[in-house]
Amino acid sequence: MPEGDSVYRLRRRLEAATLGAAVRDGEVRSGNAAGRSLAGLRIEGYDTHGKHLLTRFDDGSTLHTHLRMQGSWTITRPGRALPRAVRETARVRMSLDDGREVWGLDLPVVELVPTARESDAIGYLGPDPLREDWDAAEAARRLSMRPDRPFVAALLDQTAIAGLGNLWVNELAFLRGIHPFAPIGTTDPDALVTLAARCLRISATVPGMYQVTTGDRRKGSSHWVAGRAGRPCLRCGTRVRVRDAVQNDPEQRRTWWCPRCQPMPGTADVGTPG
Repeated sequence: MPEGDSVYRLRRRLEAATLGAAVRDGEVRSGNAAGRSLAGLRIEGYDTHGKHLLTRFDDGSTLHTHLRMQGSWTITRPGRALPRAVRETARVRMSLDDGREVWGLDLPVVELVPTARESDAIGYLGPDPLREDWDAAEAARRLSMRPDRPFVAALLDQTAIAGLGNLWVNELAFLRGIHPFAPIGTTDPDALVTLAARCLRISATVPGMYQVTTGDRRKGSSHWVAGRAGRPCLRCGTRVRVRDAVQNDPEQRRTWWCPRCQPMPGTADVGTPG
């Protein structure tokens, strides 16, 4: 699933390509405004909060979308057409005045709201490290409200801190040396929030560092534990473990950890060297 840094980068690409562009023709094809024409509007700005993208128009309306597991955005050049099968997945279409077309494909969340009431759609989200209104103290406070909650569950909760997905949650657990299912209260929330913010910002803004957590961009070496089940830990050589997705989890998330670098408190399980 795209995480906060993914959506932030998407926002920057859309801004660079379409900010200020006029929509000659187009429509919303799903959600609360299905069938609504977008013709005559001008793209006034973009914003993100966590994994949510906000496209603002000059008529005081905002298109709120979320990619979840399958959604994407693409722009076709003048005279170029998407394959029919792909066009049929479009949930948003905007034909611009220069002949390009902007497509929101297979978007599971599409909602048109007044810009002045964007909080109706995203107001429940926690602080986002990629926003100017980032509040580290508030994020730490929210994470501390339920100290017995498992680390991975606490960080995946978008009402505590917005923008962290499964990859970052697993990597942050490793970097903090905490078992992913240990209580969140066993780690320093202020230090955790500081680390999370720094990692997400580097990934979102530094060229070549997108979701690189080890500092090594080579294939197979960019993550400490995520996607490395059964392979040696890059730090100690112990085999990385994985727990398959929780039953009925629609996002099919897995959890990875090194049992030596991330021991569960109160256990003697240090794993097997690779």
